[in-house]
Amino acid sequence: MNIIHVSAECYPVAKAGGLADVVGALPKYQNALGHKASVIMPFYYNKFRDAHTFKDIFTGYARLADITYTFNVIIPQDVDFGYEIYLIDIPGLFDRDSIYSYDDDIERFITFQIAALNWLNSWEAPVDIVHCHDQHTGFVPFMMSKVWDYRKFEHVPTVFTIHNGEYQGQFGFEKLHYLPPFHSYYNGLVEWNGEMNPLASAIKCAWKVTTVSPSYMNEISFSMKGLEGLLQLEKDKCLGILNGIDVDVWNPETDPLLDVHYGIRNISGGKKALKDKLCEQFNLNPSKPLFVFIGRLVKEKGADILPDVVYQTMINFPGEQNILVLGSGEQVIEGALLHMEQLFKGNFCSYIGYNEKLSHEIYGGADFLLMPSRVEPCGLNQLYALRYGTIPIVRRTGGLQDTVIDMGDGGFGFCHNECTTHDVLHSVIRAKAFYSDKKNVRAIRKQIMKIDHSWTKAADEYVELYKSI
Repeated sequence: MNIIHVSAECYPVAKAGGLADVVGALPKYQNALGHKASVIMPFYYNKFRDAHTFKDIFTGYARLADITYTFNVIIPQDVDFGYEIYLIDIPGLFDRDSIYSYDDDIERFITFQIAALNWLNSWEAPVDIVHCHDQHTGFVPFMMSKVWDYRKFEHVPTVFTIHNGEYQGQFGFEKLHYLPPFHSYYNGLVEWNGEMNPLASAIKCAWKVTTVSPSYMNEISFSMKGLEGLLQLEKDKCLGILNGIDVDVWNPETDPLLDVHYGIRNISGGKKALKDKLCEQFNLNPSKPLFVFIGRLVKEKGADILPDVVYQTMINFPGEQNILVLGSGEQVIEGALLHMEQLFKGNFCSYIGYNEKLSHEIYGGADFLLMPSRVEPCGLNQLYALRYGTIPIVRRTGGLQDTVIDMGDGGFGFCHNECTTHDVLHSVIRAKAFYSDKKNVRAIRKQIMKIDHSWTKAADEYVELYKSI
């Protein structure tokens, strides 16, 4: 099959979250199954652009209302992802270093979707599946089936994956004319609750709708900011497929971002060396258990309770543990964490920002990973942690519930039900008690490193889904 993935992100070209990791790995594993999978995404003027050379392969035009944009399709020439990646360069809209958070994001991503379809329209080779990811590509299934310019795609199956249903991209109907011409009879297919809503449109128009874990599909069917009724109406075409991870990238035996490599046989020595390095860097005591948080500092991730978790842990158990936070997000949370640093020097530290190398080193050197998420469609961090022998402490929600089993239930992690300081603190106390049993710690670390969360199984499930439509 000729499979086209359309996305706003793809690691390592541009990444804001887990969406990039998924789109950066799934096509490679689908190609390994004997198919031809490729990615179409915007071309951002970021570090990836500065580090590589590119070749123009197509020039076209995308009309947004009364403005016509010239776009170029380019491909990187000096890097091999294991699949073709096509970058759409639209000067005036995407010649910026960030992915999101601009005032004209609506205009940017509608134009990107139009440009992507205009380019596909020029292809002679048939397209078998178009797989769209999140609301930034949500109008593609509608346009392929209802816009006059793209009638050749009317019978091409579309799959839409909801990576995070919190973000729907809705805006006013006064911008309906941004879409290429179609019969007004179909206005309802782009609308929900009186607004244009690309996520709702994709749920209505895609042939199949997936989420990134079975539990998350169940959760959003009952709570998704007003779209739960729509999901229930469309439930027959909806299913959850658990994400995987790229085990070639996330491999502590070969990871180029680690200064010390280790496998199951030498896990204790490898993790100790990395932990010692981290503790030296952040002025922490390597003899104490190291709890870490990696991710966006936003309420959705439960990061708003982190300062209180740090405070209560350090006050109630002074000097008994270390906590390290890597991430960025809401300024109030960042400020509170920096304040905790002043109060608990030598036991708590935070790195405010994004650092890919440091994140790998933390997964390698940490003892426990904290994920108190309020919303976690799949979660990749806990899968990376397992791969690196780091024991996850998670809230039972979404994909965390699907991938982490509590030790009390014969599993390998620590789970709690609510995103509260009390629940997280209770899990931390349990983890500290477990940490004192070195023999069991080694056994669990070896066990979790053997768990297969590669993309192989998920890629096969997606291929079977494609075949069914």
